[in-house]
Amino acid sequence: MNGKLLWRTAKVLEGLGLIVILAGVFLSIRLGFQDRGLESMGLEFQGLAIGGGLFLLGWLLERALQKR
Repeated sequence: MNGKLLWRTAKVLEGLGLIVILAGVFLSIRLGFQDRGLESMGLEFQGLAIGGGLFLLGWLLERALQKR
């Protein structure tokens, strides 16, 4: 039971990471159309960093569970 809960947690973290990345890209595009390029790049970088970190955390957790 505990292993299944951890696996689901890993998948949720991966999914949240992808959603954060996608939201960052869409917000960046919207700011880019408003000629706010530097702010757009900063927001995109933050989305990639936070979302990538969440995804990596979930991926590492999933890999650790597979080695059991």
